[in-house]
Amino acid sequence: MTVITEANKTKASELLAQLTLDEKIGMIHAAGLFRTEGVPRLGIPSLKMDDGPMGVRAELHNDNWMPLYNTRDYVTYLPSGSALASTWSSRLARLVGEVLGEEARGRGKDVILGPSINIKRSPLCGRNFEYMSEDPQLTADMGVAYIQGVQESDVAACAKHYAANSQETDRLDVDETIGERALREIYLPAFEAAVNDGGALSLMGAYNLVNGTQCCESKELLDDILRGEWGFDGFVVSDWSAVKRTKASAEVGLDVEMSVTADFDEYFFANPLKAAIESGEVSEADVDRKVWRVLCVMDALHMLGDARADRAAGSYATVEHTRAALDVARESVVLLKNEAGLLPLDARAMRRLLVVGANADRIHSNGGGSAVIKALHEVSPLLGLNGQLGGNVEITYAPGYDAKQVTQDASWQEESLENSVDERVDDAERARELRDEAVALAREFAAAGDPVLFVGGLDHEHDLEGRDREDLRLPYGQDALIEALLDAAPNTILAFVAGSPVAMPWAERATTIVWSWYNGCEGGTALAETLLGRVNPSGHLPETFPLALEDCPAHAIGTFGPGLHVDYAEDVYVGYRHYETRGVPVLFPFGHGLSYTDFEYRDLDVRRVRDDIRVSFTVANVGAREGKAVPQVYLGLEGTGEDRPVKELRGFAKVALAAGESRQISIMLDADRALRYWSNVSGGYATAPEAAVHVGESAHDIRLFGRVAQAYL
Repeated sequence: MTVITEANKTKASELLAQLTLDEKIGMIHAAGLFRTEGVPRLGIPSLKMDDGPMGVRAELHNDNWMPLYNTRDYVTYLPSGSALASTWSSRLARLVGEVLGEEARGRGKDVILGPSINIKRSPLCGRNFEYMSEDPQLTADMGVAYIQGVQESDVAACAKHYAANSQETDRLDVDETIGERALREIYLPAFEAAVNDGGALSLMGAYNLVNGTQCCESKELLDDILRGEWGFDGFVVSDWSAVKRTKASAEVGLDVEMSVTADFDEYFFANPLKAAIESGEVSEADVDRKVWRVLCVMDALHMLGDARADRAAGSYATVEHTRAALDVARESVVLLKNEAGLLPLDARAMRRLLVVGANADRIHSNGGGSAVIKALHEVSPLLGLNGQLGGNVEITYAPGYDAKQVTQDASWQEESLENSVDERVDDAERARELRDEAVALAREFAAAGDPVLFVGGLDHEHDLEGRDREDLRLPYGQDALIEALLDAAPNTILAFVAGSPVAMPWAERATTIVWSWYNGCEGGTALAETLLGRVNPSGHLPETFPLALEDCPAHAIGTFGPGLHVDYAEDVYVGYRHYETRGVPVLFPFGHGLSYTDFEYRDLDVRRVRDDIRVSFTVANVGAREGKAVPQVYLGLEGTGEDRPVKELRGFAKVALAAGESRQISIMLDADRALRYWSNVSGGYATAPEAAVHVGESAHDIRLFGRVAQAYL
């Protein structure tokens, strides 16, 4: 794992002593849209950064947002953060990191702006597709593995957005009131793990304010917690245009300012900072600390001196990387319902298949904001099905609803500091024609006993940076279409491609529901393989799907959206912590995911092993085919004298089992971490004296119960 060593720190100090003030200032603000200035006379190169968490962004001109190249910057499109978390596999998270690190280095980058590890507070957040989970433990475990994978290639991962970047509406100015307990238990743990377990070399400061202070001006976040408590010695870069004032950001642990405009000399850390130093308003020692941290990271990445000859070269757009993307996509697809046993489809018995839905014939790599990818290729669901079924099945396709292919305009970034507005106007007559055509075909196919598949969901008109969704409804009249399809063909199989939960008012009528995220270049292949049973689904939801928006704690208890102030009044009761503790029914619970086989759990044993809590149990595959189980361990902290969620995820595993196979699984929990909580009474961390242990297939589907008692401590 790439880390900052004492040798790196010594080298940084030696170089720092030789720099002029102008050279130092050039190293801590943008000299291009994605780079800082180097110091050629001392062999210090510019620091080159790029988006993003799903693949390296297309190359742009240094001073404008227009594309620079034709073919030479195509890359592998990787599954989104939500898709990755849906695998519940740290091994696959590391694999994604390794691919991204190799591709970033192959493209000549030093820092890749990811992973995105903000907590999904509301299902409406426009960037939820980039984020991993509503749960800090799952986010931390996946984020740590991702970071370690990236940094194997001499590229710094940049964990973002620090901290609590939970909405896009008014994202540059919104002030979030967050209690200390929620901050410490929900919104900061993934960043703490990124630093202490992942060894992240950089973090990105967020746009928003927390408790009245801009994140990029926060002494509490940047100095007291990040550097003081966690001991972070990498550098912090601002989100693009997140710096608001020179002195306030210069005097805290923010190291590099980036923005979206080309007036680089006028950035707050450019000429204004030099003037503030010359007038005595800001100390040059503040600048020295920033430059020193940048130099430490550069040396750790083998960017300085003779070490450059040993730096990883990287590679991108390779066959191996495509295979890795497919491996991840296969394990991220979630089987939500299969009550009638319609899946898997039998390709040998099919002669015809009707596919309805615009998302069947669309790609998603070219939208979403700064996560946009110039993908070498992307397989749509319709292409995946055609490719899998060959010439023996006649596939008929009907769009069913009117949705255009999203193509992000190159000028988007320049306008990204304002709230984005959906300017689409639906054509009611066109929508009716498409719906009637699809329903008539569905009725015909159903009467003949041929399967009907709907592929709908969201797109990057709705899952995107700079705009939050207004509600949970499916766009483009899809609900009416689905109801009509179920009337005409009750066994219609429903599949969705999206980055956030949606309302499903027809869910009780539907027997079969499959969920796929923005799943990378081979997403369509993975979905087709799952539908046809060539892959046994093993994805589990990394977030709760609520029945209605008003059930979501960010909306029912706290506030979300416009107004420049939101109150995180739900405290630690985010996602399943709220639903499980308060007994609120949900559409699909956190951790839910079905398989084409069945698993049984037995023989729970909980005991202390030195500084760990070992949770052991047996998982048996009692079905007729191989599958992957995802056992989840939750603790309910007790004896604290304070209100606590009834259960909280503390560990998980992913286990491949042959038909009829049983295996003992042991999940080791660090006792100090597992029993730690933030006490409102003492104003600091405390240890719960006992805890209930819940083991199951989701936060709601608990199969085994046990206890961590005082005797174990």
